[in-house]
Amino acid sequence: MDSERVKAAVVELLLAIGEDPTRSELVATPEKVAAAYGEFFKGVGVDASESLGETFEAEHNDVVILKDIEFVSMCEHHLLPFTGVAHVAYLPTDRVVGLGRLPKLVEIVAARPQLQENLTAQIADALEQGLGTKGVVVVIEARHHCVVSRGARQPEANTITMASRGCYAEPAARAEVMGLISK
Repeated sequence: MDSERVKAAVVELLLAIGEDPTRSELVATPEKVAAAYGEFFKGVGVDASESLGETFEAEHNDVVILKDIEFVSMCEHHLLPFTGVAHVAYLPTDRVVGLGRLPKLVEIVAARPQLQENLTAQIADALEQGLGTKGVVVVIEARHHCVVSRGARQPEANTITMASRGCYAEPAARAEVMGLISK
């Protein structure tokens, strides 16, 4: 990320909305926005599958589910945040990944200008490709600040998206995993 360009763009934005970027309360704003954008967009250009890292031999090949993985992402339409939780399930073949790697995967994919639908699919694809799973289910529940604070102004509305791969593409096979996620 080019921090200097971000700072210059923020100054221009402040001017465009009729503000004075030299006003004492705004002088540090370009620097603060550049720092925030460095965090919000640290997943741009990063191969999410690499976050899965080292795998381990699976002694059991039953479903692995990690629920309530918190994330922050930025809506690519408005550059406003959407926040929520991801629920990730996968059916391993012969290898599993450390549980701490799943939140890392979500964090990297979320740290890009994003649509929730694509975020859900990209997490599922990275798991399927990175681990060679038999099946994957990803469910994301999120609150979009573009819906909360502008336009429709629905502060309690949540969006739920799901992506399923492999054996879980079949609704009957997916039902058990969805029941465990919803508990």
